[in-house]
Amino acid sequence: MPTRTEPFRVLILCTGNSARSQIAEALIGARGGGRWQAASAGSRPAPRVNPVAVQVLAEAGIEWSGRTPRGVAGLEREPWDVVITVCDRAKESCPYFSGAPLLVHWGMPDPAEVEGSNEARLGAFRETLGVLGRRIDLLVALPVEDLDRSALQHRLQEIGTR
Repeated sequence: MPTRTEPFRVLILCTGNSARSQIAEALIGARGGGRWQAASAGSRPAPRVNPVAVQVLAEAGIEWSGRTPRGVAGLEREPWDVVITVCDRAKESCPYFSGAPLLVHWGMPDPAEVEGSNEARLGAFRETLGVLGRRIDLLVALPVEDLDRSALQHRLQEIGTR
């Protein structure tokens, strides 16, 4: 990737844009240090961001209330450097993006599908926050200016296994 002064733009995709993708967007915004700019969207956006996602982000010191899930319509024409899918359904229905961004899959379970007690649900969201937090820390630490496209693609895919 060429040397540049503007942030690297990342789009996080999921089905409902209510939990995993919202958490990832929030973490990149909080930890990206101005080098990374994130947005998130869903192939079938939910009516609202999952309140447990908002709760675990607040526990991590990130205010995320008042956000609304959004769809991918129109985003495929924006200049993204990286598009990350965090669920298998979003990967399968990922639209074509102009500008040839790097496409990466960081699949993980949906904490919103966990049933049971409030504590079990909260635990699933905390686990999701932890996994995404580790991945985002690795993402924002990448020396993207020094990596060619192929090396960056490999490193991004590797992060998704951690």
